[in-house]
Amino acid sequence: GSGDGQGQILQRFPEKDWEDNPFPQGIELFCQPSGWQLFTERNPPTFFVAVLTDINSERHYCACFTFWEAVEGVQPQSQPRNGEGEEEEEEPLSPVQPAQLFAPKSLVLVSRLDHAEVFRNSLGLIYTIYVDGLSVSLENVIGNLLTCTIPITGGAQ
Repeated sequence: GSGDGQGQILQRFPEKDWEDNPFPQGIELFCQPSGWQLFTERNPPTFFVAVLTDINSERHYCACFTFWEAVEGVQPQSQPRNGEGEEEEEEPLSPVQPAQLFAPKSLVLVSRLDHAEVFRNSLGLIYTIYVDGLSVSLENVIGNLLTCTIPITGGAQ
């Protein structure tokens, strides 16, 4: 085939919308503005931050970290060869293996705060845990990244 496809959301945190901060619709289109395409080479990871403005003119900073993963079991689609939309008999299988294909996968962080370097570091940490296959729950990692303790005034540190 052409290698073009559509993005899909595999996992999100939080799983349900917050009343004051709904999930951005169409975020999968935003992550790959030039489209979801397969490549024959693994591209280096990329990072960018863009600002989305909602209907209330509030800014949402969207940090996107994209990396490429090998695609398993993708077969090219057969194409008609006689120009009339009908397929001719299949040719015998050749000993040449199809090229390895790589698909983009994106990690996205949406925030009302503008802290690009923090976003890059946080998404880089999640990427490293994922790629290295560490036995750490991503839910716990994300919870730890998003949680901070603010001491009570005059209380123990």
